Amino acid sequence: MVTAETAVALPSLMLVLGIALAALTAASTHIACVDAARLGARALARGDSDRAARAVAADAAPDNAGIALSETDGFVRVAVRASVRLGPAGALPLRVSDTATTRVEP
Repeated sequence: MVTAETAVALPSLMLVLGIALAALTAASTHIACVDAARLGARALARGDSDRAARAVAADAAPDNAGIALSETDGFVRVAVRASVRLGPAGALPLRVSDTATTRVEP
């Protein structure tokens, strides 16, 4: 009897575990995007070159992240976007992103 109940409940438990792991992975990827955008914007606002600011952001960003830099009206903006990876299974159809904007320092 217990074996039959376990056999029925085990797939549900695995599904819940998979969803929880995907949520943690998405949150971790989003936090990395936030940090990368913030660091890139700070470097660009200090007057570092686009190449240097992109390198700083890329160091903090997830491996598969796209980084966009822009400057308009005395403000710099760095956008970091990445797809969520769930282990060796590949990318989920979920993308996370963040943007940091700051005033250029004199």
